[in-house]
Amino acid sequence: MEQQQKQLTPEEQALAEQQRVAWQRGCFQTAQKYLAEKGIMPKSVVEQDSRFLAPICAMWKFKAQNGKTYWVVTGQLPTDHAEVGAASDARDAMRYFSLQWQLKADQIMSAGARDKTQADFANLLVKRAHGLYELYDNDKLWAYEPK
Repeated sequence: MEQQQKQLTPEEQALAEQQRVAWQRGCFQTAQKYLAEKGIMPKSVVEQDSRFLAPICAMWKFKAQNGKTYWVVTGQLPTDHAEVGAASDARDAMRYFSLQWQLKADQIMSAGARDKTQADFANLLVKRAHGLYELYDNDKLWAYEPK
């Protein structure tokens, strides 16, 4: 059975847009703060290469004052970063972070998670890695991306 999508009223559309903008602004602030905590001072964001899948995740491409460019992932998952050479585009960056988080979780578990917090973090990484990979692998989400 096909589900019918309810048409939003103009007021509901405006509210949804306000919520999306607020979510995106929050993710942007989280990304900037995260980079600063890592000693990386953001200079600008490359908007045309950044992607937003509200309210799940945002993939930012930042140029930093150190002359390097970074991918930064934020949202309902751990915030993380990598130099831009790790991935050619936002979709590839999702795959990169997915793999890195699985490896990190394996390292935590094989080192013998010393407490429940470490084990919980490793499990969170695995869950978010799988979710991120599903987003990467969903061709419908990337249908309008340049090839």
